[in-house]
Amino acid sequence: MGNTVIRVAVTSVFVDDQEKAKSFYTDVLGFVLRHDVPLGGEDRWLTVVAADQPDGVELLLEPNGNPIAKTYQQGLREAGLPVIIMRTDDIQREHDRLTALGVHFTMPPTPTGPVLSAVFDDTCGNLISLQQPVG
Repeated sequence: MGNTVIRVAVTSVFVDDQEKAKSFYTDVLGFVLRHDVPLGGEDRWLTVVAADQPDGVELLLEPNGNPIAKTYQQGLREAGLPVIIMRTDDIQREHDRLTALGVHFTMPPTPTGPVLSAVFDDTCGNLISLQQPVG
């Protein structure tokens, strides 16, 4: 038997408004829409991917419509903890670009061990960490 490789295909972040999240993650952050499939009611299977990785890991913008999801999302935010870490090759450029677009950063680019880190609000209930490797 050959080696089986397991990869992450989809990961998710809970959002309080899928349409607002779609706009923020595509129009502001620059992700590309991968799937937008109605699931009944107002919920959708709504995924985005990095523009340079159209077959890469999909980020599911998942509705926080159940009490467990809302409690989890609110708890992370109140503790100041990012729900996901994203990577960039030029954190200062992205910080400046996103700030010009009205994105609120709770932490500007700051050395944190082997990376520069910044934290911003995704307008959908989450804090997101943006990191750039150092060196």
